[in-house]
Amino acid sequence: MSADDGLQLTGCRITNAVKCLPPENKPVPQEIKQCNQYLSVELNQFVQQGGVAVLALGTVAHQAVLLAMRLKAKDYPFGHGRVHQLPPGNGVRLYDSYHCSRYNTQTKRLTAEMFAQVFADIVADIQP
Repeated sequence: MSADDGLQLTGCRITNAVKCLPPENKPVPQEIKQCNQYLSVELNQFVQQGGVAVLALGTVAHQAVLLAMRLKAKDYPFGHGRVHQLPPGNGVRLYDSYHCSRYNTQTKRLTAEMFAQVFADIVADIQP
């Protein structure tokens, strides 16, 4: 992918669990908690605007979304390809994927096909 590849981001928004660049690019729990208020506001706006699908790239993102929505992690375990219907009846689903880091892609923990399937599942779920 590159800036001139013709791909367009439509009908979605990208955000992060943390707003800073943590050491070794691995946020610690305190950083996640500190930034979670921002994520909470973003998710609330997303839901109010009719958003229905949240994709968490990795466990950190998954747990940050649950924290922001005041949900218990034990009730929504992370797993690549998992889909969680989130309460309270707002129609939002949380989709899980392994993070698309170099480590995960080079070790084939996450393949291009696996990643594409997550997006295909989201599209299939949100299409009327």
